[in-house]
Amino acid sequence: MRCLAARCYTLRMRRYIVFLLLLTVKMISRVLFRVRLSWLHDEHDPWANLRVLAVLNHTSLFEPIFVAAAPNRLLWQIATHGVIPVADKTARRPLVGQFFRLVAHDVVPITRERDDTWALFLSRVQDPHTLIVILPEGRMKRPGGRDAHGNPMTVRGGVADILAGIPEGKLLIAYSQGLHHIHAPGDPLPRLFRKARLRAETLDIPTYRAQMLARHGQDGFKRAVVEDLMRRRDECCPEDDCGPEEGC
Repeated sequence: MRCLAARCYTLRMRRYIVFLLLLTVKMISRVLFRVRLSWLHDEHDPWANLRVLAVLNHTSLFEPIFVAAAPNRLLWQIATHGVIPVADKTARRPLVGQFFRLVAHDVVPITRERDDTWALFLSRVQDPHTLIVILPEGRMKRPGGRDAHGNPMTVRGGVADILAGIPEGKLLIAYSQGLHHIHAPGDPLPRLFRKARLRAETLDIPTYRAQMLARHGQDGFKRAVVEDLMRRRDECCPEDDCGPEEGC
């Protein structure tokens, strides 16, 4: 009984620590950068009933600065029910790893393979209160437009596994401008007081799932989701790494 009480206390304290960390990142980001969010459609409350938050155009480990555009209630939701997969090699880094282990209620280190780490992450989807935060491309785009191994930036099929397991709620897709003009992989320090732009939209998950199933059926569901998200990324992301003429 005493162990259970201690565990509950630890979990409760973690929630507050994560929320305060996210709130601190939000305030610092608002001071040091100019984060701008625009919606692709009008909705009364786009932040309500979220189950998945996906960020497309993954270019930098500095993407947490985008919390500057999020309301505090979303930060609290991430702190209390957020589940984020993090690459195991990132989680092992001395300082960066410690930071990313504290950006959500549950941070799950995963490998690049479909192994036990991915199965562990998917098991978290079953909780009806969980908010999944994911970068569907699964790796960062380098300044040359490809990943670290020179491969084209594609959406991985794992996001389809997530959407298949969530019965209801909304998917929020945030389309990133890209942050190479602020910090590209390998840069020693970020460039401050630059603009970072996002576009966003929400989709009803059951409706979206039905649309993808209608395209290619159950066997082609994953391919349909991957193709659709890549199309949306290419059409909806703000112009990548804006230049000086845009006040970046």
